[in-house]
Amino acid sequence: MSQRRRTLNLQADRIEAVLKTHKVPGRVEGGTVMPRLVQFRLATDMGTKVAKVASLAEEIALALGSREARVYRDGAAINVEIPRLDPEPVRLLPLCKRLTLVPPVAAVLGMDESGTPLVLRLASPDVAHVLVAGTTGSGKTALARTLLTSLAMYNRQSDVQIILIDPKGRGFRPLERLPHVLNGVQDSVELASTCLHWLVREMERRDKEGISKPALIIAVDELADLIHTGGKEMEDRLTRIAQRGREAGIHLVACTQKPTASLIGGAMKANFPVRLVGAVASSDEARYASGISGSGAEKLEGKGDFMLVAKGEVVRFQAAWLGPKDLDLVTTELKMGGRNSRRWSKEGASDDLPASAVVVEPTAHAAPRIALPFVNRLLGRSSA
Repeated sequence: MSQRRRTLNLQADRIEAVLKTHKVPGRVEGGTVMPRLVQFRLATDMGTKVAKVASLAEEIALALGSREARVYRDGAAINVEIPRLDPEPVRLLPLCKRLTLVPPVAAVLGMDESGTPLVLRLASPDVAHVLVAGTTGSGKTALARTLLTSLAMYNRQSDVQIILIDPKGRGFRPLERLPHVLNGVQDSVELASTCLHWLVREMERRDKEGISKPALIIAVDELADLIHTGGKEMEDRLTRIAQRGREAGIHLVACTQKPTASLIGGAMKANFPVRLVGAVASSDEARYASGISGSGAEKLEGKGDFMLVAKGEVVRFQAAWLGPKDLDLVTTELKMGGRNSRRWSKEGASDDLPASAVVVEPTAHAAPRIALPFVNRLLGRSSA
């Protein structure tokens, strides 16, 4: 028996001991080891109150020597989640080896709790625009870079073009070498304002002519700072694009570390139906960022631990990591026409990963999960 399996069995025994001590009839009947978490599945007797089991979260964490434990119902089972002592990152390129077909204008986000690749279709009527929120260290900008790079990997320049707006000029700078990026990084408020003015006119032209291709992806880093410094004119242009951009094939991917009611309110809130939420500082910020109460975003681990929120449903996932060397490889392949194969079987030299990041080398070949409308859809299986 491996050391990991012995550890898991010991942890399961301790969970059962806590349940027995507090007179809750139940047992651990299995679980899943995820990149950052271990999930134990509990089977309890009919009539057991979920709230009673959930109230034992602190006792379970103490018994396992973990800093926290999350207890929640999932279908007919009750799950206990604890952070792994040896967290692993999910690297984008090995993850992409598992995909044989990705829908048009769709982005690879990472790996969900079941170990299945998670794909988000921006072109879906239920998506259109995406808000990425999280405090410093949550991994929001890294997730945005992964999302944008994967769009370039699986779509030709004639189908998808990317516009980068980054007032600080740091978060999106590594992406300006992608051939899909138009006019480099707009790294000042003045450039951003001019760019958005052009985009509004382009949207109006497309509406008038009934055009929606190529898809234009507008990526905005530090949305709150941009609106604050750009004033009402900047906010009005962004809001107008958010309201009318979808039919013209224009999609916003906006990042913010300050998900406040003043920023995510009114028209802006209504037009960001999909939220990718990382660790936030408080339950209030979690509510503003996710758009729902009790999401638990304030309890996320940070550094790539995210939840996708749409239509009141939540999918927790580990964001895929794209290191500098892997980005170099992708950029080189794209410029050489390597996107024609869309298989992305090559892997770059090992990058220096962030302290929390983990390399998962998938062995099973699973179909990607389409994030909306939250159904598993068989898109074909890949071969090694």
